[in-house]
Amino acid sequence: MNPFAIFAMQSQLASLAFETQIVMSLRILAMAGALPARPGENNRMVAEKGPAMVKAFSAGTQAMMLGKSPDQVMNASLAPLARKVRQNRKRLMK
Repeated sequence: MNPFAIFAMQSQLASLAFETQIVMSLRILAMAGALPARPGENNRMVAEKGPAMVKAFSAGTQAMMLGKSPDQVMNASLAPLARKVRQNRKRLMK
């Protein structure tokens, strides 16, 4: 594993953590009534966790079974989570 792959993985993790904090903050503010919330947002917040984790687990497992390197396995696992968090951030910031 080269240093650039490690740096790319760290960047992806940092981006995911940052966007996750934004989504959590927006949802907490909406639950508190400080921001308008769409109907069913609280249910959606809970319901999307399971399918997102299954996608991440299966992507990582598939990459591992194909003999990918550890950084590629981690990137494959993080990609579905990052996509979902990014979609949530964009939707909640409208």
